[in-house]
Amino acid sequence: MSETGASRKTRRLATPEAGALAGAVLVYLFFFAVAPPFRDLSSLSTVLYVSSIYGIPALAVALLMIGGEFDLSAGVAVITAALTASMFSYEMTANVWVGVGVSLAVALAVGVLNGVLVVRTGIPSFLVTLGSFFMLAGLNLAGTRLITGNVATRSIADMDGFASARAVFASSFSVGGVDVRVTVLWWLAFAALASWVLWRRRVGNWIFAVGGAPLTARAVGVPVRRVKIALFATTAFAAWFVGMHQLFAYDTVQSGEGVGKEFYYIIAAVVGGCLLTGGQGSAVGAVLGALIFGMTTQGIIYAGWNPDWFKFFVGVLLLAVILLNAGVRRWQAAGR
Repeated sequence: MSETGASRKTRRLATPEAGALAGAVLVYLFFFAVAPPFRDLSSLSTVLYVSSIYGIPALAVALLMIGGEFDLSAGVAVITAALTASMFSYEMTANVWVGVGVSLAVALAVGVLNGVLVVRTGIPSFLVTLGSFFMLAGLNLAGTRLITGNVATRSIADMDGFASARAVFASSFSVGGVDVRVTVLWWLAFAALASWVLWRRRVGNWIFAVGGAPLTARAVGVPVRRVKIALFATTAFAAWFVGMHQLFAYDTVQSGEGVGKEFYYIIAAVVGGCLLTGGQGSAVGAVLGALIFGMTTQGIIYAGWNPDWFKFFVGVLLLAVILLNAGVRRWQAAGR
């Protein structure tokens, strides 16, 4: 009877997100101890907001990594989406929702193109999306300067549809006197949807199969190419969504932003239990990975540490969590 109970406990702990959960608890306790402002509810709201901005793309990147692929263009794709919506709306004097729709079409086209290139040519997604990264980064900067004569877009705050779009993508609401950004709700909703797809739908099995054993998956009838293309399109959608938030939260967009953010999304997914080789991971783990990143970035600020060391501290703490995650996995493997 005791052996059965132990085996059940081991099975519960033998999940991709087990190490991330342990890491999240340790990071929270660490900053709770060293940074008094971190304990305030308003600070928790800020942590959740920062986590959601990284967490929404991290969810899609996690699904893509489970499917055995990478997308290094996700960070600059956020800015491409925001720039497209802003400049189209302003230059065409159209309702901003028209620009939002055009931006979504462009984002999905880029995602599908990445996927098609990967599955048709057999070139590793690392290289394909690295090329997309450089093209989008250059297009963002050169295109914005060509159209606006500046490196930033003009404000669209007074255009038709802006208020309703802001309500969808960048509004906030009060809970117990604390403002909570709507992106937190979207993040949790997308996480629930991703979990449902992974664990309750046939396509979820397909995602794990194409990442873990693509040849076997193809042999048993899994549409490997379509699944991979759909995953790239999903990543593009997530980048578009965050781009819309950025646009309607700040009215204008700086064309040079976004570079390097793709690594944060990948880090969140890896910390959450995704394997670089594919075939393992979860949406819950990606949420925990993004939460760890949010707590780390804001915790450093609340602790009052020298901002010159900001990225160093982020790297140390995230590496520590990754090593903890790896240790938990080894313990899981030893207990099987």
